[in-house]
Amino acid sequence: MKRRTLLGAAGGLFGVAAGAAAQQPHHGLPIPSDRMAPLRGQGPVTLTPAQYAQRFVDSPAPAGEPGRWVQRAPLPLPRTEMAWAAEWDNKLHVIGGYAEQRVNNNYHHVYDPATDSWSEKARLPRGANHVAVVAHAGRIYAFGGFNNQNRDADDLAFVYDVAADRWDRIAPMPRPRGAGALAVVDGRVHHIGGASNPESERASVGWHEVYDPQADRWERRKALPGARDHAGVVAHNGLIHIIGGRFNTFEYNTGLHHVYDPRADQWTTRAPMPTPRSGHGLVIYRGRFFAMGGESGVFVSGELTGKVHGQTESYDPASDSWQHHAPMPTPRHGMGAVTIGDYIYVAGGGPIVGGGIKTAVHEAFTLG
Repeated sequence: MKRRTLLGAAGGLFGVAAGAAAQQPHHGLPIPSDRMAPLRGQGPVTLTPAQYAQRFVDSPAPAGEPGRWVQRAPLPLPRTEMAWAAEWDNKLHVIGGYAEQRVNNNYHHVYDPATDSWSEKARLPRGANHVAVVAHAGRIYAFGGFNNQNRDADDLAFVYDVAADRWDRIAPMPRPRGAGALAVVDGRVHHIGGASNPESERASVGWHEVYDPQADRWERRKALPGARDHAGVVAHNGLIHIIGGRFNTFEYNTGLHHVYDPRADQWTTRAPMPTPRSGHGLVIYRGRFFAMGGESGVFVSGELTGKVHGQTESYDPASDSWQHHAPMPTPRHGMGAVTIGDYIYVAGGGPIVGGGIKTAVHEAFTLG
């Protein structure tokens, strides 16, 4: 497969100070039309005042160190609903999602912070959105996903060899689902939550299945107590944290924070996320769990509206407490977020409630 490297000059630092925000009719930055595309049809796209008004950044959590956001090279093309991203060897991998008028694209873009540039790698063998991904030992695992718009889950599972730039098919999941959460503990990949079929119902599930790469085999573990999808996940000190998400639909978001102990096969609860949301990013940075972005939807007289979250909130596992930090300049959901070095990189995503518009926006957060 022929490769190309896509370069993009990074912009300068930009802040989220109250004075700067006051000069605009909404929080944060306007989005250039060339960094957006409609789900279907042709662009350019210009957000309306009502769409910008969906941005929501207030947090009830106590204030922590603000930090700052930095603009980075945009994605090569607008994308959203990848659901998550993976990091390996200090590079960000963004896989699948909505792109180029398709909800089941198979793009695989890789960002290198050292050069502030993107390249295209071997594409996922089949297209899908809301594919669960996680990196471990030089490989990226990609489980499930939806073939239609946030619906029609499959049971397909693949592994990507980073050094060989090659995808291989592995044992399928026991049951089909999309928008699940992946975490690796002791060399095994835990697939938790998500949503499944039938397509007309698309209900959240609490399923917890574990893949053993050495045996290419699956087994079941204790289910997530609060079945949900679009949740955040991190593995820390041998435990798996599932934070936030939605019960079936973004009208029913939650801040629930469940913790799984693989040795005991038991779940417990910790302090909930201050701002309930789904489709957010969740990463570990400087020993804390940082959550950013997400969406909350509601239908008013048959019209979809709601909130696109820009809150940046962090959790301290030692004190079981939350803080808030400088909000995202461009609130989004369904983006890819990872930690590399002293930055959290957040690429792509949807700037309005629902999947109607995709962005190529790429921003990074640091406490400096």
